[in-house]
Formats: sequence, C-alpha cells, structure tokens
Amino acid sequence: MACARTKRGVREVIIMTKMNMIAALNSALEHQLERDPNVVIFGEDVGYFGGVFRVTAGLQEKYGDHRVFDSPLAEGGIAAISMGMSLNGLRPVAEIQFADYIFPAYDQIVNEIAKVRHRSGGEFSSPVTFRTPAGGGIKGGHHHSQSPEAQFTHTPGLKVVYCSTPNNAKGLLTSAIECNDPVIFFEPKRCYRGPFYGDPHKVPTWNSHPDGEVPEEYYSIPLEEARVVMEGTACTVISWGAMVHVAEQAIKDTGLDCELIDLQTLVPWDRDTVVNSIKKTGRCIIVHEAPKTSGFGAEMSASIQERCFYHLEAPIIRVTGWDTPFPHTTEWDYMPSPKRIADAIRKTQEE
Repeated sequence: MACARTKRGVREVIIMTKMNMIAALNSALEHQLERDPNVVIFGEDVGYFGGVFRVTAGLQEKYGDHRVFDSPLAEGGIAAISMGMSLNGLRPVAEIQFADYIFPAYDQIVNEIAKVRHRSGGEFSSPVTFRTPAGGGIKGGHHHSQSPEAQFTHTPGLKVVYCSTPNNAKGLLTSAIECNDPVIFFEPKRCYRGPFYGDPHKVPTWNSHPDGEVPEEYYSIPLEEARVVMEGTACTVISWGAMVHVAEQAIKDTGLDCELIDLQTLVPWDRDTVVNSIKKTGRCIIVHEAPKTSGFGAEMSASIQERCFYHLEAPIIRVTGWDTPFPHTTEWDYMPSPKRIADAIRKTQEE
C-alpha cells in the first residue's frame, strides 16, 4: 500500500506494509543500525537467538556480533554497561527480557543513568534506550506480567514511553533511540501479534487493523505527543499499552460518544491534548494495568484536577489492576475488562 504526503513543498510517496508489533520494532531497530554506526543492541538472548519474542531476529546475522550481541543474565550489568557505552559515544539499545526483571538494574538506571546530564551540568548525557516487554495477558504469573511504569515516571531525568500498536511502536522506538536522554520503552507483549480487546478467547491479528499499516522506510513519532484514537464529547478515556484496545471495546459497548486518548509517552505527557479534551467532555476515565495505589493514573488525576477543576462535571475515575501481586489463575479478573471500564464511563454520565 502506498500513500502520499507533502513535506516542505515536496510530494513524497510512503510505502506502507502490514506488520505486527514484533516486525515493526524489528524494522525500527534495523533502520537505526543502518543509519547510525554508534547504535548497538544487546541483552539476554537478543543476538544469536533474536530475543525471546523474536524482536531482534536476523539483526546479528546482518550487522555482526559486535553490534548485536548477547549479555549475561545480569540486568544490573546490562544497565551499567549501557551507561559506560553511552558516555563513550555509543547509543546502546538494551533489552530487559521482561519488565519484571528490570529491578536488579533499578539502582543503575535511577541513581546513575537518569542523573548524568544534571550531575555534569550538561557536559555529558546518557542516550540509552531500555526496551522491555510489559503487562499481562499471556499467563505469565507474578514475574512475567507486571507493568512497572510508575516506578520510572517518578524519576526525573528519564523519559517513559509505552507503545500500543505496530505503527506507533516503530515511530516511538525510533524517537526513543535518537533521544539524547535515557528512555524506558515499554512494549505490551499481549499485543505483539494482535490487538487485545479484553476477550482472551478471541485473538485477532494486526492484519485487518489500520494501525497494522506501517511505513517501510525510516519513520518517527515525536515523544511527548498523545494520539487521539476516537473523538467524542461524552467522556475522555485515557490509557496506554494494551489497555488502549480494551478501552476502545468498552466505549463501543456503551454506545456513548467518548474520546479515547492513547498517551504514548508518559513522561513527559501531552498535557495540552488531555486538557483540551476534558474541557470539551467534562468527564475523565484513566485506565491502566498496574495497581491503583500510586499508579501513574494517580499523578494524571491530580494534574488534571489542578488544570481542569472548573470544567469537570463528574469525579475522575481510575480503572486499574488491583492492589495485589499479579495473579496467575485469576489473570482476567485482575486486568481491567471492557465491562469494568464501561461501568465507569456510564457512572460519569449520572446526574
């Protein structure tokens, strides 16, 4: 498929290809390896094997084991090596195999990498991208299902991104790698091969989804920009990751004219898009997989209250995971469902 755009007076033809999220991320990584000789990719099983989810498949064979290589099972070491590389002119893309495993690297990321620019008065920066699959929906139990984005949104110096489709996965990963500040890049593994609408028994692919159309060539989406998925006036629904699709299903189930916003970048988040939407709708629902207490939805709720108090017609409602460890046997009761979100939307409409 081809589409055209005009840029600086020049008409360009963009070749679009059907991709799932794995292929889109792989495409972004390949373009970065091709364009910038300082980009290196490493992590547990990312080299010869191509990653446990196959995101880096074929890259070592094409670009060599000096640029795409395996690391020991040591996340703290992965983070420390990334910092050293970045301070010496490289632009590392490190994979943490599951977001649940990022915590051994937490000290290096939060106390060292995030603070380099500030500690050095701007003399040094640490352009590291940490890719990591996150979220539930694959029966991964306690240690393969968490969404720890809030642990990093609380750290000044980091940017936090959470993609949701093949199209924005490629564009956002490109911008993350090119950013001169460290970026934590979350990938909703439940959506690697297709969107998740909240029904575990229905497993669609990206083939028939419009956001499965991805530019073949180099492509970026600016960080800090949210995406308006659906326009409406009844209520603003904000989400990120896999929950964007669950929220979309919930909106359709209510039959109400809601506006759905995919936040995309959590830090820094697009306040203008969110505030303008709530000024229009007067109501707000925030949906995320992570536990409710101190989740990023709480920060958003407080910030929205500060900016939109006189425009709100109903209390802000958060629909989230429960304040428990992520369960294995009751996974679908833990994750926000279309029904829970739809009930919250209807509640905002009560007089």
